[in-house]
Amino acid sequence: MNGNTAIDYRNPKVIRKMGVEALTKELGPVGMAYFIQQFDRGEGDYTLERENLLFNVTMEEVLSELEDMRKHY
Repeated sequence: MNGNTAIDYRNPKVIRKMGVEALTKELGPVGMAYFIQQFDRGEGDYTLERENLLFNVTMEEVLSELEDMRKHY
């Protein structure tokens, strides 16, 4: 925004846009993303989801899938 434009600080979209732009300018895109992640607690129970996803998965299965992926890429 230029110096002649009034900023509506009560508008969340405006503040968010300006904040992301300022962070990106100072930290770069990757640094901005890491900074924003510090304030996002996420949702769900990662530990429970991981346990359910990996229930009964053996190391041999994981290694076999990795080997299959290597063959295709």
